[in-house]
Amino acid sequence: MQISHLKQVLQIEKVSFPSPWTKSAFEYELRTNDFAHYIVALTGAQRVVGYAGMWVVLDEAHITNIAVHKAYRNRGLGMALMRELINKAVLFGVKGITLEVRPSNTPARALYKRLGFEERGRRKNYYSDTKEDAIIMWKNDLP
Repeated sequence: MQISHLKQVLQIEKVSFPSPWTKSAFEYELRTNDFAHYIVALTGAQRVVGYAGMWVVLDEAHITNIAVHKAYRNRGLGMALMRELINKAVLFGVKGITLEVRPSNTPARALYKRLGFEERGRRKNYYSDTKEDAIIMWKNDLP
């Protein structure tokens, strides 16, 4: 992901999440946060149709976000983005990857389970917009 992608990333972000990240949050991640690694999925016309990010700290990775444009969902892009993050994490020497997901986000939970993530706990009232808990998921069987 590059700064030039942010206009399109923000459009996807706004329709994908009740409390979307701001432009300045993404700019901080790309320009300042040395732990951050972000990727985009592009069409042949260089249109952003999905993105994902993670922080890598020592031997652990934390998936920060992932979203796919509504018109491109259910085509395997979420799976491809997650696999790319996992591959990058392995190259960084990561031994475990974690993420938080809303209990109500059934499609995301199913995707993460297909990738080998396991539910390991909850963060009570994690999402400030709805006070919904977050399910903590981990994947430790990295190649």
